[in-house]
Amino acid sequence: MKSSTCIGISSMKPCCRFLVSYRSSSIIGFSPPKMSRSGIRNLSKSLSKAVDRRRLHSCKHSKSQIIGYKCVADPNRRAFSVSDSSWGQSRVFSDSFRVDKGRSRDVLVIPRVASDFRNHSTSVEHHVNEKNFERIYIQGGLNVKPLVIERIETGDGLVKEDNTGINVSESDVNTNNVEGSNLTEPRIEREVSEIEKEAWNILCGAVVSYCGNPVGTVAANDPADKQPLNYDQIFIRDFVPSALAFLLNGEAEIVKNFLLHTLQLQSWEKTVDCYSPGQGLMPASFKVQTVPRDGSPEAFEEVLDPDFGESAIGRVAPVDSGLWWIILLRAYGKITGDYSLQDRVDVQTGIRLILNLCLTDGFDMFPSLLVTDGSCMIDRRMGIHGHPLEIQALFYSALRCSREMLTVNDATKNLVAAINNRLSALSFHIREYYWVDIKKINEIYRYNTEEYSTDAINKFNIYPDQIPSWLVDWIPDEGGYFIGNLQPAHMDFRFFTLGNLWAIVSSLGTPKQNKDVLDLIEAKWDDLVANMPLKIIYPALESDEWRIITGSDPKNTPWSYHNGGSWPTLLWQFTLACIKMGKPELAQRAVALAEERLAVDQWPEYYDTRSGRFIGKQSRLYQTWTVAGFLTSKMLLQNPEKASLLFWEEDYELLETCVCGLSKNGRRKCSRLGPIS
Repeated sequence: MKSSTCIGISSMKPCCRFLVSYRSSSIIGFSPPKMSRSGIRNLSKSLSKAVDRRRLHSCKHSKSQIIGYKCVADPNRRAFSVSDSSWGQSRVFSDSFRVDKGRSRDVLVIPRVASDFRNHSTSVEHHVNEKNFERIYIQGGLNVKPLVIERIETGDGLVKEDNTGINVSESDVNTNNVEGSNLTEPRIEREVSEIEKEAWNILCGAVVSYCGNPVGTVAANDPADKQPLNYDQIFIRDFVPSALAFLLNGEAEIVKNFLLHTLQLQSWEKTVDCYSPGQGLMPASFKVQTVPRDGSPEAFEEVLDPDFGESAIGRVAPVDSGLWWIILLRAYGKITGDYSLQDRVDVQTGIRLILNLCLTDGFDMFPSLLVTDGSCMIDRRMGIHGHPLEIQALFYSALRCSREMLTVNDATKNLVAAINNRLSALSFHIREYYWVDIKKINEIYRYNTEEYSTDAINKFNIYPDQIPSWLVDWIPDEGGYFIGNLQPAHMDFRFFTLGNLWAIVSSLGTPKQNKDVLDLIEAKWDDLVANMPLKIIYPALESDEWRIITGSDPKNTPWSYHNGGSWPTLLWQFTLACIKMGKPELAQRAVALAEERLAVDQWPEYYDTRSGRFIGKQSRLYQTWTVAGFLTSKMLLQNPEKASLLFWEEDYELLETCVCGLSKNGRRKCSRLGPIS
């Protein structure tokens, strides 16, 4: 078995579990200040079946390990202890955790102790005295790295650290089952093609470890790329298809580690020109860095360095990262059946912080989220500022996920009510005002303008001349779609694939609208799929429109990158939507197209030209979410019952209580069958 490294892309040994004894002590002569009850997170849950099944490995030279934010290598440091009066007892961690890095150094995982603490819900008393399982979470305040300790109390007073990982092998992939949680081969009991074997090897080779544990996958892993830019980082949105591939293959630990570590990165006090992001903001990406500790040439430490947008092209904070995190958290529970992760107090608090950030009252009067350009998958200037469909569909999905996962108590009942109200208002808003088909376009064509009353039909003062010439001939007689954006006096009629697919997956659209979107994609297959699925936007901005809207962006030239490029990673979302709507043959057709070219073309990030014939001019090769999207699509088609765990059906109870539309007689309910006319 190959030796492991603490950073980068590597083969990894399976993690050990360690026994930790208690001892009265202080942390290097320093005791942290006493914490208030709101600063302590205790959660007692019975162990999940998945944890019970895992084998406890012994480690000959090591007795302890802590998952934290620092992994310190120091041969002169042999012991570490933590003491705090509010914990009820102190902890000592003797010896160090050795990791073979090709050098004779020990690696001791040491957290930085928080000096102040985030305010949390205090409704955790009923968890404190349960005996079997306890998790303590401490979130640091300003510029403080948090600590997570998971421990299992045993009858002899010892504590077993819960810390497992996956093993990545460079060997060929086959269909044999694998014991434990070590990823060396896919667990799928079916014949796997050579292309799938290659894809699994690439995906496993993209895994990044932190302190010996897998925490995610890099965005791209092209060995010939001498300038990786930020493609060597772990992006939250990019990791989602990788996570689903691992989960569907029975490998859950990397996803669990990712969810917990990104949660710990939440609300770092990084700024752009001295302005702090809102509490609850999730980073766009993070990177594992190895740095000298205290200037010593003999001691090193691993740190997680997050990017909240301050290093991005446009210095824009990612709105979608927190939404993707919530969606992935639900998927983890649904696929593994382990809901204990969702029930942890730190995870519950993380969900609430994201929702509070999204649901904060402001000047905006719409139920949709107001965001700037570059705040999502389209992370450059493409004229999507305002209320882009992609963000609204992910927002709706995250709200539905949160409503399922949040523990309802006195501390959360108001938040749950706010979620229900926003779900109701948002579904009405998108179904009514974003939807276009041949009938709706005819209505817009005959709109009156300058209407001021609440009875106005043209509520956003849309001028009929805004209907683009390409749309008049392009819209089919059957089918329709959700437009890309809506603002006063502006409708963006471009077809945005990701937003429309997630409208189907989350049932943001009505059943008829969802069916019509797939009908339109099938009718316009040559435009939206052609030689490589799927166009991110249709049509591309060209000529003066391209110069004005993109600022003459040399990367987003017509039919390239975000401006009409074809992105294979959209394949898994298309597959999910097709399975939900009973059209798996459409997804199989798209997967077959991709399978013909992806491996031959070395798994590029995107394709160029109107029909997707050329590899993107600046496309990275061995793009991880291209690989993962393909694998996830194949597994979803082979296991459609798994796909049903990842989408939502129409929520008729929500529609029964919907009171979004204004009329002369007051409020009226949304229609179940289609948009309100």
